[in-house]
Amino acid sequence: MLLVIDVGNSNTVIGVYEGEKLLHHWRVWTDREKTSDEYGILLRNLYEAARFSPKDIKAIIVASVVPPLTPTIVELCERYFGMTPLVVGPGIKTGISIKMDNPREVGADRIVNSVAAFAKHGKASIVVDFGTATTFDYVSAKGDYMGGVIAPGVNISAEALFRQASKLPRIEIAKPPAVIGKNTVAAMQSGLFYGYVALVDGILARIRKELRISPFVVATGGLAREIAAESSEIHEIDENLTLEGLRIIYERNI
Repeated sequence: MLLVIDVGNSNTVIGVYEGEKLLHHWRVWTDREKTSDEYGILLRNLYEAARFSPKDIKAIIVASVVPPLTPTIVELCERYFGMTPLVVGPGIKTGISIKMDNPREVGADRIVNSVAAFAKHGKASIVVDFGTATTFDYVSAKGDYMGGVIAPGVNISAEALFRQASKLPRIEIAKPPAVIGKNTVAAMQSGLFYGYVALVDGILARIRKELRISPFVVATGGLAREIAAESSEIHEIDENLTLEGLRIIYERNI
């Protein structure tokens, strides 16, 4: 079995593959203060609940956009699974060429998502990842990573409203019953929810106009299903795209 770990700024997503089949996956809060032992206990509880043993894990691959936490995850793998993981970064075979001014500055998750999208669809694609940031990544018809867009994530915007506007409450991100809110919470939810739908559709339309083609658009990330479902520009929602990309990259490096 292959253990795949995607360490994001807000959430860490963990999956277990047997061949190409995703057997189990979990989403947990990313805590920069946790030690490798604390993460080990968390993982042990997860895989015990799923009724499989760490002895079943034969290899591990990690993608992390939280550099201070990467050594902790590596130590976790070495201590609790007895193996050093493959960490996505410079020197790793991804199968795609990165056409950026500085390829090393591109987040590992963005490359992993692009690998998965092109491997799955085999055509020019855009991945919209609804994470801490909302990112748009374009892969050409040749499978080259061409660049993208980074916008603040919807949760960041919600937290900014709460912190910077004295009378506004902290709210849950949810689709409101109507665009015009009848109370403060509904009005905030409308601005955030429909504002991000408009942001996504607007940026995708501009990318399409700039490229003069219509790439296949796939959405992923924690809020993909809620927000992308309202988009008129997104063709597919794939919540496990990053895990699939990690599996593909691992296979390209063995």
